[in-house]
Amino acid sequence: MGSIPDPGDFAQPSFEDFQRQTSLMTSCTLLWKELSDHFSSLEQDLLKKSEALREKIKTLDRQTKESLDFLEKREVTLDGTIEVALEKVEERKEAALIALEKHSDGEVDDDDGLLLKLQSFCGKMDSKGFWRFVTVRKKELDALRAQIPVALNECVDPPKFVLEAISEVFPVDRRVEKSERLNDLGWACVLLLESLIPVMVDPVIGKSRLLVTPSVKERAKDIAETWKASLDQRGGIENVKTPDVQTFLQHLVTFGIVRKEDVNLYRKLVVGSAWRKQMPKLAVSLGLGDKMADMIEELIQKGQHVDAVHFTYEVGLVDKFPPVPLLKAFLRDSKKAADSPNRSAHLAGRKEQSALRAVIKCIEEYKLENEFPPQSLKKRLEQLEKAKTDKKRPAAVPANKRTRASTGGPMPPAKAGRLTTNACVSSFPAPTTFIRSPSHGPYPSGVVSPYPYDRPAMYGSRSPPAPHYAYSPDTASPPLAGSYPGAPIAYPAYGGYGNGMAPAYQQAYYR
Repeated sequence: MGSIPDPGDFAQPSFEDFQRQTSLMTSCTLLWKELSDHFSSLEQDLLKKSEALREKIKTLDRQTKESLDFLEKREVTLDGTIEVALEKVEERKEAALIALEKHSDGEVDDDDGLLLKLQSFCGKMDSKGFWRFVTVRKKELDALRAQIPVALNECVDPPKFVLEAISEVFPVDRRVEKSERLNDLGWACVLLLESLIPVMVDPVIGKSRLLVTPSVKERAKDIAETWKASLDQRGGIENVKTPDVQTFLQHLVTFGIVRKEDVNLYRKLVVGSAWRKQMPKLAVSLGLGDKMADMIEELIQKGQHVDAVHFTYEVGLVDKFPPVPLLKAFLRDSKKAADSPNRSAHLAGRKEQSALRAVIKCIEEYKLENEFPPQSLKKRLEQLEKAKTDKKRPAAVPANKRTRASTGGPMPPAKAGRLTTNACVSSFPAPTTFIRSPSHGPYPSGVVSPYPYDRPAMYGSRSPPAPHYAYSPDTASPPLAGSYPGAPIAYPAYGGYGNGMAPAYQQAYYR
């Protein structure tokens, strides 16, 4: 009978095969799940991108429709705008003729007279006369700001008129006299460019279309390029004058010639002149709104916290840059700089006063009294101003009580200079000088000389002889040592001499 195989011999390989199959099934399951998740993720990404593309298409369709509607509106309103412009030309022509007939060189004594004079220049398109008239009236800046836009309406071509008016100093200063070049007229350029904006606005559709001819706009672009090319001559962006920067930026905004490729240049110019009041608004008009946060950070790092506050309010970043901590940091930094050992007390006081005024003005402008009460700042400012006033007040000078040794009369003021003979010269003028000749003999016996001392004498640190001992040049001087009948005369320090020497005066002052 044959041998029967052991069942364990068949079970061992079968169980191992079963384990391998189980492991393979587990791996396949995990791989399938991983692939399924991956494809699900890809599907979700595709759906999101597809949705984003659909939204962009809708946005582009909407923008295209708005642009087409706007172009259609511009086309429809063009005839009306031209008609309005022609009517204004006729009105200005008639006004110019009337002004020529009634031309008068009378004095400008009120706002109405100022307006009539400005309108006279504009009606005749006398840009040079208009420029000279404006530049000598900086003290009337508020009145000019109110009247110039009205007067520019009388011009046949206001943009051209303004460019010709400011051409003497912008884009380059063409003044010949050096004394004239020292007079900065950037304020007048900015004033005219700002006043031109409401005049150039389309009367039908507003600021979206500026009434400027293509030739004038091209000229404005050339002027801007000329100014940029002259930056090297001005010492670079870091050294260019702030009024020139503001004029350039206002020129770009007024004529609508801002270039995207020059945004970095605009940013550097704005940050370099951020302390100017108009800079935050100009920065927004130049398209720097998306870069404003970085610009504010840069201003804070440079210690210009107050300027940073103005920028934050202009672009609505107050939550990101709270103003009160910025103002307090500015005061701390200013105080630290003022207390520097290398700074004099006078300059330190001025530095602290300037910082206090700037912070107080900022608190009042943005209504921050509840968050940052300014009473303590005002009190400190008053203390500094009082200390400055007390320091400037002249000290009390004691009355001059010195008397002449011989007659008891007043002494001359102590302003005489030292001569080679150690004599003192009075500051009182003398019309005639009388000098004794060497041959002059001694006074008769018993006669007291009217002059206490006929010649200079040096006594060292001792008192001079009593004045009633008259002597002449021919007689020997009394001995320096010895007792005197009366108390010696005490001479104060005089004319810078602190060694007690008796002053000897020329006879001419006592004749």
